[in-house]
Amino acid sequence: MAFDENYVIRGGTLVWPGGPSDPADILIKSGQITGILKPGETVAEGVGEMDAQGLHIFPGLIDAHIHFGIAEKVEEYTTETIYAAQGGVSTILGYWLYNGSYFDIFDQETEYASTRAFIDYGFHFGMASPIHLQEMGRYVDELGVSSFKYFMNFRGDAGLYLGLEGTDDAYLYRLLEKLDKTAGSLLSCHTENIELGNMFKEKNNAREVNDLRRWEANRPPITESESCVRAMFLAEKLQAPLYIPHISSKMALDEVRRWRNRYDKIYSETCPHYLTHTADLEIGGLGKANPPFRRQDDVEALWQGLADGTIDVVASDHVPRKRSTKDKPLTEASQGFPGTATILPVLLHYGYHQNRLSLPRISELLTQTPARIFNLAPRKGNFCVGGDADLTFVNLDLEKEVDPKALGSFADYSLYEGQKLKGWPVRTIVRGRTVMKDGEITGEGGYGLYLKRS
Repeated sequence: MAFDENYVIRGGTLVWPGGPSDPADILIKSGQITGILKPGETVAEGVGEMDAQGLHIFPGLIDAHIHFGIAEKVEEYTTETIYAAQGGVSTILGYWLYNGSYFDIFDQETEYASTRAFIDYGFHFGMASPIHLQEMGRYVDELGVSSFKYFMNFRGDAGLYLGLEGTDDAYLYRLLEKLDKTAGSLLSCHTENIELGNMFKEKNNAREVNDLRRWEANRPPITESESCVRAMFLAEKLQAPLYIPHISSKMALDEVRRWRNRYDKIYSETCPHYLTHTADLEIGGLGKANPPFRRQDDVEALWQGLADGTIDVVASDHVPRKRSTKDKPLTEASQGFPGTATILPVLLHYGYHQNRLSLPRISELLTQTPARIFNLAPRKGNFCVGGDADLTFVNLDLEKEVDPKALGSFADYSLYEGQKLKGWPVRTIVRGRTVMKDGEITGEGGYGLYLKRS
């Protein structure tokens, strides 16, 4: 869907990923950036103007880790893309988890999304069955899906609740071996040693998990870090790129930092909730996640990892379930939380305003780096002439209370509900078109495009 308006954005400060924050104007035509101009630079007659005075402008944000297939079927492409737009996110990459051939569901799912999505989107495929290995190359070539997910914790029937069979390290080896490195294929590994986890559960006599501290004790950092080492070792030996999502502990982060000194194709991610929440909170099933919340020294280590470059990406691991699935005893509560819309406010409030992260570093974590890792660049992720005009306008001083009802997700709660966060997106532009302005959705369902990556 083309957008033919020709206009210039005046008065904003551009937050270049990893670089300076400079006043500049942006010229846009037909949904693409056609020029980065000096402030007030003359443009052709008839070019409209958009005022961004006093605002900081980021490249359109990317959430590289959300989950589809959790909320009500079909409508999640409406609700969760609205939710993302409210958070300044212009592109999402969602995980599909399915045990059969992805060719069986691809056309139907993309048809659902094509008439409902408000922002641009792509997919990762969960890998678990022999047919996934067999069809992997075709997923890249024919469907444009170049990133895949493997759960190291799924053994036997452990993953059936998500529709995936359990496998073993030999399957992981074959996945890494089969990656098409020339097409930029990448494997994302959920790193968790379930055998160790089961041992700790028995050791703790934790038949009934009563609080988040016990939940964390059943899955201590060694269960995460051991799997990281195993995955990184195999990736290095097979010269395969490896992405480690949702790092939660100092122990795992230290292993990633150490390994990256010897092998440069390791990428890592953490999530906002691991930067703000600990196992000491008394919030019961609402705080259930996998990996679990850790301790305060882990939180501080993750912030340091963001600052020093060990962690490449911050993504939400967004799961749009209802609160009713969380308000249960911990053993029965569902895992995960909604989070896309609050990624940037969390990083601004706890990162920038508390002197932990610079604006260019936040921009890098949410734009340029995920675009590069997941084959979205140069179209996405920067102020690139010829690239998509995806932009996020931010008021650094705006303080707002987190209100789940106003954000639009199928999920009806937030970990940050009732908290006042400082620094919010006030406009989301996707390919030149404003889809959110001042908390109001102005775009249309079906405007979002599927991003075929290779």
